[in-house]
Amino acid sequence: MGREGDIRAIGEELGRARLVTLLGPGGAGKTRLSLEAAEHAAGAWPDGVWLVELASIDGHGDPEDVAEAALAALGARETKLRGGAAEELRALTDRAGDQPLDRLADYCARRRLLLVLDNCEHVIGAAAEIAEELLARCPGIRILATSREPLGVPGEFLRPVEPLPDPVALRLLGERGAAARPGFRTEDDPAAAAEICRRLDGLPLAIELAAARLRLLTPRQIADRLDDRFRLLTGGARTVLPRQQTLRAVVDWSWDLLDAFERAVLRRLSVFSGGCDLSAAEAVCADPGAPDVLDLLGSLVDKSLVVATPGQGGTGMRYGLLETVAEYAAERLAEADGDRGATEHRHLTYYRELARTTDPLLRGRRQREATRRFATEYENLRSALRRAIAARDTGEVLCLVHSLAWYWSMHELRTESRHWAEAAAALGPDPFRAPVVPAQPVYAQVVDAPPPYSGELLAEAWRGIRLIRLASRNQTDEGWEAPGVREEVAGIVAAYRPGLPQTCRNPGGLWVYAVIVNGDTALLQHVLDTSVDTARELDYRWELAGTLQVRANWLANRAAWSGDAERDADESHAIFESLGDDWGCAEALSARAESREKRGDYAAAAEDFRAAIEHAERLGARSQVTVLRVRMAGTLVESGELAEAESILGELLETPHPYGNEALPVARMFLAGVYGRTGRIPEARRQLKVMREEFALGAFAVFDGFLFGMMAWLENQAGAYEDALAHLRKAMLGSARDPLALMVAPQMPAVNLLTAALSHARLGGGEHAYAAARLLGAYRAQLPAQHFPVSTEREDSARAEELTRAALGGAAYAAAYAEGGGLTLEEATALI
Repeated sequence: MGREGDIRAIGEELGRARLVTLLGPGGAGKTRLSLEAAEHAAGAWPDGVWLVELASIDGHGDPEDVAEAALAALGARETKLRGGAAEELRALTDRAGDQPLDRLADYCARRRLLLVLDNCEHVIGAAAEIAEELLARCPGIRILATSREPLGVPGEFLRPVEPLPDPVALRLLGERGAAARPGFRTEDDPAAAAEICRRLDGLPLAIELAAARLRLLTPRQIADRLDDRFRLLTGGARTVLPRQQTLRAVVDWSWDLLDAFERAVLRRLSVFSGGCDLSAAEAVCADPGAPDVLDLLGSLVDKSLVVATPGQGGTGMRYGLLETVAEYAAERLAEADGDRGATEHRHLTYYRELARTTDPLLRGRRQREATRRFATEYENLRSALRRAIAARDTGEVLCLVHSLAWYWSMHELRTESRHWAEAAAALGPDPFRAPVVPAQPVYAQVVDAPPPYSGELLAEAWRGIRLIRLASRNQTDEGWEAPGVREEVAGIVAAYRPGLPQTCRNPGGLWVYAVIVNGDTALLQHVLDTSVDTARELDYRWELAGTLQVRANWLANRAAWSGDAERDADESHAIFESLGDDWGCAEALSARAESREKRGDYAAAAEDFRAAIEHAERLGARSQVTVLRVRMAGTLVESGELAEAESILGELLETPHPYGNEALPVARMFLAGVYGRTGRIPEARRQLKVMREEFALGAFAVFDGFLFGMMAWLENQAGAYEDALAHLRKAMLGSARDPLALMVAPQMPAVNLLTAALSHARLGGGEHAYAAARLLGAYRAQLPAQHFPVSTEREDSARAEELTRAALGGAAYAAAYAEGGGLTLEEATALI
């Protein structure tokens, strides 16, 4: 079933090679495939196709036993696939004195036939000797063998029997399931059916055993019980060999053929997740006095118990286990006295050191190499973290979380970062709980050396864990105004002071998030300026580039601050470029693009964004690419290139983002704006509806302000002015005085006042016109200094003023406008 391509290929291979061996793990369907291939090729063999079943031969069998089995098969009609002359062969077998191999060779020497040697692995040496002798003495013979390891005969062609592809595995489950339980269809629970096939590695025998259980269990029940698959998957057909009647018996057969050294390596390989490379296998699986791990791995690969695949980018071979073999090996490891704990400790130590020594490479020319290494070994790193946390080994936990933090940040793995930081924080003290002990200068970093840690470095390590957790918060978390969050933020602000060496390096530098959330604009400016100065004084080049880039971002949005955003971005980019840091170059170019965008130089901003995207794509930082493309689309909208912006945003929103990306709500907002500008109001509303469903309202006041403000703008476009005002009242409810909202978007309350002014102006009538004029005056008064308005803001302002002047007249408009300019934000909000 589903092996038609393999069957044709085997026929072609038998035309080129005299010995073809089907190689694969137990239960892969080698026997069935060999019989179907032999039947398909039968016409090419005038003297027949013959099946020699070797499974019943004792594992200590010698070549004579294999030859006897072949003679018996060739002379017994019930095991003959195609061919004649059985009576002649029986006469040969009755000749006294001849050795079985000689009699077999005499018979085959004059004929053209295909011999199928099935299940060679337990008599591999004897089967190899027979095959080699027959091929040498019988020019017309071809041999098709099935085995869990190669015969090792010169000229042997190996054809791996791979697990069934997903569609074929599902079809097999469906057919065998329907035979066990009439009416069964995989379509009734496709997720469970797919999970069964995937977790059983696409092995036909295992899938058939699972299908037999459908008489008793649903697909979901079977899938949920596959962690105990060896108890579950029993009760195969009574007509098959005993070793194929249960899943455990299939794997037991392979295990019993291993020597003690091979068994030790196989069971230890079960501690890896996602496979491993040779150096990891040697570090974790080696035994003093045992053969080299490389040789043992080779033997296990040959015996189809370990899968060897080339690593990405020419990084060498990787070695892994099928899930069924991995579970079996893990059971054997648990049974081995003391071996499990020691093996898991070696695994933890190896991957802690891999993470610790790879983290610094994320900052510079070897960034791509380091990123690939983390990505390749990520499941092993997670396993190491799980074990360290379960063991409450705080030194190992601190080292691993600190070593992974920048990788998580670069690739927007916010959920991962938060999960592990929370698990780590639960193991240690809360350094930000009152009374807070002020942080002392710390020049060393956790990743500089393996654990254990002590003194101020240990204290800073625990502070870093809390900062990583804070920076990983997202829209599903408790709101920033929650008492517990506010207390932690206050503790962080109290613990640090500007100028500490650790505050211009991550994770210490993340304390700036607390300063931002606290809403102290003056302190934020001081922190950013001091961090730049400190990094410069200490000659922390990478950190200097990073702090310059962060300051450039804030300067671009704070025209009233002293400083030059573009100058900072240029210096940051120059440093990152000299270091060969693609991620940093992308961020510096993005900061420069934003500063140019705020001045209205949209063409130059778009070019910077395109260059930044090239750096991020070279690194393979998909989340960074998404953020940059969304921001570039916003620039294109402002420059009037709506079609290109719509294309970019639509493509991003249709692309799956497995770890999520907080740029996506912004993408929806931009796309809704494009739809609104081009008269597609229903499409715009749909985007905002999805946005509300994906992003929890109330978690961030700044988000609520943007969303309700956008909804109000859209209702103005649609002519629903009262609805627009209702949305604006919600927008101003939390964001007008929220410190974080005002820190991130200081212009937002004023822009919402402008949108309300246009709503009132559109409603018409003296009272609405008067309110509109006052709101326009309040809008101008509440805007941050040197604010550069976006295109919709300019358009709305001009239209609202035009309508209001026409309704009130010049003098009345001017008076009302001036009155609005003297209102407080609360008074202006009341006019909405």
